[in-house]
Amino acid sequence: MLATLLALFTAASVVTAWPRSHAWGHPPCNTIDAGYQCRPDLSHYWGQYSPYFKVESEIPDVLPEQCHITFAQILSRHGARDPTSSKTEVYNATISKIHANAQSYTDEFAFIEDYEYKLGADQLTSFGEQQMVDSGIKFYHRYESLARELVPFFRSSGEERVVQSAENFTQGFHAAKLAGRCKDPAYPYPLVVIPEGDGINNTLNHALCTEFENGPVDKIADDAQTGWADIFAKPIQSRLNEGMPGANLNVIETIYMMDLCPFETVANPTGAISQFCNLFTEQEWHQYNYYETLDKYYGYSHGNPLGPTQGVGFAKELIARLTNTPVREGASTNMTLDENNTTFPLGRQLYADFSHDNDMTAIFSALGLYNTTAALPNTTIVEAPQADGYSAAWTASFAARAYFETMTCDGHEEELVRILVNDRVQPLTQCGGDHLGRCNLSAFIDSLDFVKMDGHWDQCFV
Repeated sequence: MLATLLALFTAASVVTAWPRSHAWGHPPCNTIDAGYQCRPDLSHYWGQYSPYFKVESEIPDVLPEQCHITFAQILSRHGARDPTSSKTEVYNATISKIHANAQSYTDEFAFIEDYEYKLGADQLTSFGEQQMVDSGIKFYHRYESLARELVPFFRSSGEERVVQSAENFTQGFHAAKLAGRCKDPAYPYPLVVIPEGDGINNTLNHALCTEFENGPVDKIADDAQTGWADIFAKPIQSRLNEGMPGANLNVIETIYMMDLCPFETVANPTGAISQFCNLFTEQEWHQYNYYETLDKYYGYSHGNPLGPTQGVGFAKELIARLTNTPVREGASTNMTLDENNTTFPLGRQLYADFSHDNDMTAIFSALGLYNTTAALPNTTIVEAPQADGYSAAWTASFAARAYFETMTCDGHEEELVRILVNDRVQPLTQCGGDHLGRCNLSAFIDSLDFVKMDGHWDQCFV
């Protein structure tokens, strides 16, 4: 027994999701239901750096009449953060290069002369924390029929910003529960944290498949992005260098300047649009979003031979939760955790998991979402509606979330499954989805042969 417990807590920790205090007011650009709505002509085209926004759904996202929710699982990306440590270094270097070499700053570029780079690295911003509080509130209200009496099982990947996002989500969920005059003696809620690192089976963070991490497929996304950058970014590069003569920015530094728009925006507690955003046109932001979309599609989705395989582990866990059956071992599953009722309980009706954009992209692909999206070219832009809803901004934004729900409905003998990504109902063509985007639970499970066969995990260690 002692050996079992030691193995369990080496692989994951169960912590208490203590509330975090917030001294700022609610960002005026952000609403609990619709997300970020300032300058949607720009901000909804920042790729994975877009703050979460409600994506328009062709299928109504409300609960159909004469139906009752029986199960709800949220899979969420962390909230808005500072740039990664490597990116914050190159952003700072780009600004320093401009300051050292630019001879003048014309018109809209004038503010850059006195701009100081102050962004941090990797950490959740206060704006991102509030996003996650809002997400917890929204989840409670969407599934209030269950949430009034129940509390989700909470689980997070081990990166600090992901754990903090989970904690802030619980704060919002708890606040909504109290506002609904429900008792909540379980708060602060337990939170299972799965460490990230080499050699750790973590279904919320890819790191195990060596051929994916270090093999030739690792370069596919870079090649796709480079081809598109040479087309869309060079005219922007010329304009920036004309506006700041002597700066001599290259193509990748030009894209870094675009990156500063969303990062400076979410670094502001109010979410006020950064001055960097107005340096670029609406069309250029569409092109930028496509640049980031190519990265996700060819890095972790159907454009990468091993991309969807990275999501198989979580998909196997989802099957277990939906069917109330043990997890089938394979891929990145962690059986030390998945066979223990403390770290992977079955029979719950509410679950909440917190992860990263790349991992969520792989999970969506493993489940067969966006499998009707034609291979994306890197010579011309394909907008999300023409890509069957696939876009980095639509699927992997800061605080992005997917809802996996089941329902019983009058006239249907079997439970029905529905999936929403950033509030857009997925058509579930792979299992014969109806006009409301629903499949019979058994048909949905039957459609997941790729998951049941561990994807292409056998190619990970060749």
